[in-house]
Amino acid sequence: MNEKTVWPALHYDDAKAAIRLISDVFGFRETLTVPDVDGDIVHAELRWPEGGGVMLGSTKHCKLTSGTVSLCVVSDEVDAVYERVRAAGVDISEDLHDTDYGSHTFTARDLEGNLWTFGTYRGAP
Repeated sequence: MNEKTVWPALHYDDAKAAIRLISDVFGFRETLTVPDVDGDIVHAELRWPEGGGVMLGSTKHCKLTSGTVSLCVVSDEVDAVYERVRAAGVDISEDLHDTDYGSHTFTARDLEGNLWTFGTYRGAP
């Protein structure tokens, strides 16, 4: 399998406008958008035609401000990664859990404050 397993995750104050720009102007293909009850974007995925993609959401739904880096790394060994991270004393900002969109996941903060999310979800087809 040659599936891309590291996706940048970006957060925007106006995620709908970001999706329009990234898809309509930059040329990504919107494959999944999950809004909340108010219509703000909880989770969106945009695929690059040549492979890979980006995920994004509204700053309303995360602990980041616009322009702060967050990365998502796909792994079939999330529990083992979690145990290594926890044992090393790394700041875990979101504990191990299962999401509504099908990922077994957790998030840790690196030494510079960037968020690294490890999960089993490989993206919408």
